[in-house]
Amino acid sequence: MPPTVVGMTLTWTQIVIDAENPRSLAHWWSEVLGWPVTYEADDESEVEIAPHAEAQPSILFVPVPEKKSVKNRLHLDFRPDDQSAEVERLLAAGATRADVGQGDDVSWVVLADPEGNEFCVLRAR
Repeated sequence: MPPTVVGMTLTWTQIVIDAENPRSLAHWWSEVLGWPVTYEADDESEVEIAPHAEAQPSILFVPVPEKKSVKNRLHLDFRPDDQSAEVERLLAAGATRADVGQGDDVSWVVLADPEGNEFCVLRAR
C-alpha cells in the first residue's frame, strides 16, 4: 500500500539539461525523439521539448558557460523495438558511443548526444 500523502503533493514537471547551446541541443533531441519544441525563450536561452504541448515531464535545455567534463549523475534510458537499428539511426544523427565503465558484457548501449550527455539505448523486452 502506498504511503498516505499529507498536505502538498509534488508534480514532476521537467528534466533540465545544462547545455552550452540550448537551442541546438534541444533541436537535436527534438529531431531524434520526434518531439516538438513546446517553448523557446525569445533570447533562445531556454528551450523545452515534450511529446506534446501539455505533456509532463518535459525536457528543458538551459544555458551553462562550461563544457561537460564528467560522467552524468543522471541519464535517460530509451527502449526501442530494434536496438541495433536505433543505435545506428542515432549515430547517423550525430550521437557518439560513450564509455562510462559499462564493460563489454551488457545489454544496453551507451551513447552521448552532441554535447556529450550520456544516454542508454536498451534492448527490447
